[in-house]
Amino acid sequence: MQPIKTALCSFGMSGYVFHAPLLAANPNFTLSTVWERTKNEAEKQYPDIHTVRTFNELLSDEQLQLVVVNTPSITHFDYTKKALEAGKHVVVEKPFTATVKQAETLMALANKKNLHLTVFHNRRWDSDFKTVKKILDAKVLGGITDVEIHYDRFEPALSAKTHKEEPTAAVGSIYDLGSHLIDQALQLFGKPNALFADADSYRPNSKVIDYFDIKLFYNHFRVALKSSYFVKEPTPAYVIHGTKGSFLKSRADIQEAALKKLVSPLDKNWGMEPVDQQGVLHTISEGESIKKRIISEKGNYMDFYDQLYDAIMSKGPLPVQAEEAKNCIEIIELAYQSINEKRIVSL
Repeated sequence: MQPIKTALCSFGMSGYVFHAPLLAANPNFTLSTVWERTKNEAEKQYPDIHTVRTFNELLSDEQLQLVVVNTPSITHFDYTKKALEAGKHVVVEKPFTATVKQAETLMALANKKNLHLTVFHNRRWDSDFKTVKKILDAKVLGGITDVEIHYDRFEPALSAKTHKEEPTAAVGSIYDLGSHLIDQALQLFGKPNALFADADSYRPNSKVIDYFDIKLFYNHFRVALKSSYFVKEPTPAYVIHGTKGSFLKSRADIQEAALKKLVSPLDKNWGMEPVDQQGVLHTISEGESIKKRIISEKGNYMDFYDQLYDAIMSKGPLPVQAEEAKNCIEIIELAYQSINEKRIVSL
């Protein structure tokens, strides 16, 4: 089979840091086209790439099979809809859409046209998350009683990307960092019964949410999802307590930092965390307290595109089902409802 001819809708951070290196390193894909309105940045790293100046020009290529919609989140719905209408498979950056209704419209269109639609929830392939999932799957903590998942930063200044700071649809840290946390919580624990959310804006002159605390209510435990732009000394990113013990893990995946340094995803040490970032497992077994470090799983964003190739070739499921990404948007919508109404909201 010929490699899947693929186009990027942008060569901003998600383009040059994430998608382009992963696609270029994967022999099952050909990174053929990029949409840059005025610049030619992609050509500096990928001399064979074709630069177009309009989205319609990108879609006019009949041999193009896959489009990566990695533009500002407010444009995801319109660009994905146009790509599907043009007969292209689509990868959408997170957040999938601004609303559940938009997500359902895109899902119905992809189904009608027999096309693959997936969302780049790449944090499922982080080393830290994979390690947490392995611990939970092993059930060494007994019944889960309390969970906190953090995605914190120390970034007091507003982003130079103005579209990230305008109070428009799908903008703010709940849609941005919250998409990662919500998707991970849904992967680990499934849909909650209800939620309560609190949010605020702490950066000077911020017009969008930059702090949130979303509590998900399950039958016998709670999961708190928290993010702030004012955390200089980070706490563990994952704090999981159960009836038989606890597991604490930092957010220490190295892939994004490596990609920024132009390290190849094919590097032999790819996705391997530093030893000093190993998680701590402290449990009770047969009346004895056991505390030990847990070797981290290897992170690998390449798995996303490997699974996508298999799905397009009818050899397996999509790496992220559109339904799963829609569920994430549903939680976000309900979180905003909870914030506005200052109450617990049932799913």
